[in-house]
Amino acid sequence: MPEDDALMHILPSQTSSGSQRVMVEVAGLCKDFGAHRVLDNIHLTVDPGEVIAIIGPSGSGKSTLLRCINLLERPSAGAIRVGDVEIDAFRKITRRELLAFRRPIGMVFQSFNLFPHLSVLRNVSIAQERVLKRSREEADAVSRQLLERVGLGSKADQYPARCSGGQQQRIAIARALALEPELMLFDEPTSALDPELGLEVLNVMQELATAGMTMIVVTHEMHFAESVSNRVIIMADGKIIEEGPSVQVMRSPHSERAKQFLGAVLNR
Repeated sequence: MPEDDALMHILPSQTSSGSQRVMVEVAGLCKDFGAHRVLDNIHLTVDPGEVIAIIGPSGSGKSTLLRCINLLERPSAGAIRVGDVEIDAFRKITRRELLAFRRPIGMVFQSFNLFPHLSVLRNVSIAQERVLKRSREEADAVSRQLLERVGLGSKADQYPARCSGGQQQRIAIARALALEPELMLFDEPTSALDPELGLEVLNVMQELATAGMTMIVVTHEMHFAESVSNRVIIMADGKIIEEGPSVQVMRSPHSERAKQFLGAVLNR
């Protein structure tokens, strides 16, 4: 396994002439925490505009996979390509290369991670000013458009504490979209919300999917997985145990482990 200080090096992706560009490619990905292997030889490709739902029991490695794709966790082995940039887990990566790798990726977490002392508008604008070097006026104009898109235009001048959990999660989505990502990662975005507020967030995510955003969504929302995603991946014990078209996987899984999991969650 690589040492912590000998991590990754960005390499140009090799896309053959005339072939469709793959948005995400994960090859042989492993992640260890001490002696415990959390991800074991994961292979995954995601096409532009595709929506992937990742489901599975707690502790199966779903969130760790997302965090590895965004390099919030350091893979122990394997390679990851996002867009035109590929990293290899056995080589170093500089901070500049890390920022370049993350540039096309937006991520929404279970917790909203909003700045409580800033207005909703400033929460969405501040990263644009720092990352995209937009002026405050330009950033605020984009922010207002995105807040309207997620149904929160009237909340721009309020503070996060005056917003419901569902509204705060939609603000977090607007903030991620403000950086113009090509890929959105969602880590259980409705898990902390009651069903009604969660539905507000799922409606925004469905609108993004309809608009063609490439998305990888770790979720416990089985209806979303079946009806919105193009493909469902079921994980257990750090491995992908089943994947395929959403309706097929959800209604007619092949493996016994997948049948066991879906039987448990769908028959509650």
